[in-house]
Amino acid sequence: LRGLPTTKMEVDTEYPGTAVERLRNIQERVRSLNSDDLSKEWEEVRRKILWAGGLKDLPHSRPGQGYTGHSFNDDNHCDLTPMLGEVAHNLHGGEIRGIAMGNRLGPGIEIASLPDLGPGGSWSTCTNGCHLEPPQDVAHVQFRARIAFKLVWAPPDFNSFVLVADGGEYLNQGRPTGELPDLRMRRANYQLVKGSKYAREADRLFEKVSGG
Repeated sequence: LRGLPTTKMEVDTEYPGTAVERLRNIQERVRSLNSDDLSKEWEEVRRKILWAGGLKDLPHSRPGQGYTGHSFNDDNHCDLTPMLGEVAHNLHGGEIRGIAMGNRLGPGIEIASLPDLGPGGSWSTCTNGCHLEPPQDVAHVQFRARIAFKLVWAPPDFNSFVLVADGGEYLNQGRPTGELPDLRMRRANYQLVKGSKYAREADRLFEKVSGG
């Protein structure tokens, strides 16, 4: 094989666990979704969000074995993290408040990740700790990876959401119908990001709706 060209994988020096190619492809998919895609029945919208993030819809798998029924369905599992294969098996050492020691995710990540978005895997990681700077959440601490996007429910009624990138930049938004996650969960989701860069676009959506 001597003399053949090699493809060098791009590395994020600040967060070297990031699957950079996968992150870019995920964000491209997120931007490709139109308002109709994100304003249908919630479960249909959620499946679109999983697909965009490179995750399979596996609502009947066992937790730890690829189960994604919780993904984007509560207050906390609302980060889409693309990580390199070698960090997918990283264990939590106790640095993140509210996250169990160990927090073994690796096998489930391998099972649930769609391979067509690039090297590495995807997972819906916990958002708590993201209000700090730098973020002290599962993506940035346990996996040393950036998020491709975060789902944030927007005040005042928490019936609309925004999808924002690692720096808080706008990617997309939706207003799904039908049976949404419990209102307490949607309100708590916003409280986890309130006052941080990840709340900016949700706050702007609120100001736009309220005419502020």
